[in-house]
Amino acid sequence: MSSEILAVLEYMEKEKGISREDMIATIESAVKAAAERGVNTSSDIRVEINPKSGAMQAWTQLLVVESVSDTSREIHLDKARLYAENPQVGDFVERQLDPSYLGRIAAKTAEQAIKQRLRQFEKEHIYDEFRDQVGNLVTGIVRRKERGDLVIEVGKAEALLPWRERVPGEDWVPGERIRCLLNKLEQHGRGPELILSRSNLNFVRKLFEMEVSEIADGTVTLAAMAREPGYRTKVCVKSMDPKVDPVGACVGARGARVKSIVREMNGEKVDIVRWFEDPIEQLAEALKPANPQNVNLDRDKRRMYFEVIEDDLSVAIGRKGINARLTSRLLGWKLDIGKVVVKQVGFDERKAKAAEALTSVGIEFVIADRLVAFGLVSPEAFEGVTSVDLVGLGFEEKVAESILEKVSSGSVIREPDVGATNA
Repeated sequence: MSSEILAVLEYMEKEKGISREDMIATIESAVKAAAERGVNTSSDIRVEINPKSGAMQAWTQLLVVESVSDTSREIHLDKARLYAENPQVGDFVERQLDPSYLGRIAAKTAEQAIKQRLRQFEKEHIYDEFRDQVGNLVTGIVRRKERGDLVIEVGKAEALLPWRERVPGEDWVPGERIRCLLNKLEQHGRGPELILSRSNLNFVRKLFEMEVSEIADGTVTLAAMAREPGYRTKVCVKSMDPKVDPVGACVGARGARVKSIVREMNGEKVDIVRWFEDPIEQLAEALKPANPQNVNLDRDKRRMYFEVIEDDLSVAIGRKGINARLTSRLLGWKLDIGKVVVKQVGFDERKAKAAEALTSVGIEFVIADRLVAFGLVSPEAFEGVTSVDLVGLGFEEKVAESILEKVSSGSVIREPDVGATNA
């Protein structure tokens, strides 16, 4: 019996982290309660266990009387002298019991009480160990799957990674090491339950704090974050020290820091952008390489309308709209994205614009329109042109000279009325 108790004490102390003193007190209390019922006595029983050898001893307390009426509670004065020196009537003496006398029923009851108390010890130990770690990263080993949830061994406790807290596309098998965020510590009737998460946004935040020393010491802060678990995360960073580049600090030398974070997130894409106070500047930074144009803000409704060229439209929206949604969450504004309309200029319109260019130097539009038809589309095109050349194109000599004069002087030229007589 003593060897069995000693084995239990050593196992609980090494494997479960329960002190030997606590376990001894539990076993003594359980055996005492079970023995008092098992031996069918109403007297008090005292139980002691040697912490070094595991040996158990038990005593029953009896009242010293001159006339015994209840042998289970009383002892005659003469007989009491066998167990104590100079006992007196009314004193209590202790008579040692053989532990085997306690009976099988008492032993079974004691075993159940010990297991129950053990479970309670484990619950209290788990709560005390993890109550200050909520919100931090923990590392464990996948043990099994239960209806889509993962049971993970974290230290000496079992934790649960629910399917809703898992990342789409990740598949874990028993025996693999896994890092998670300790999201909650829930108290139930059956004891504390550790709830883990890998999809929570704080999981990414803690990874950055762990990998980037500038974030850990407060030099760089995570101003805003947005995440689609398993697909993409956008992180907006700002520096409290103008000498520190926040984006460069997060990326690390040759991308070492961000690569470590991406590897822990099983290849999920991470965009790191600089923080700007102006929402328009922040939009341009968050949407790179797409370039937003014609940005209009509705500050009351926190709504933002902008346009991008057709080639940038798919980049701005992203696959299944992920990039647009993440940018909206990052900025805290609702986004309306349109496409820049590129107006195609036809031949007639180009011709009219060229004629307008000639009118800017004083040539009437009718004359300018005729000149454009001959290829003279700008004042620079008249270089080397003479009045003889213009007469050859059908202009009267007087008009031709006026055109050349106005190209350089800018005075208004008017065609003579039909039928006018030359001076």
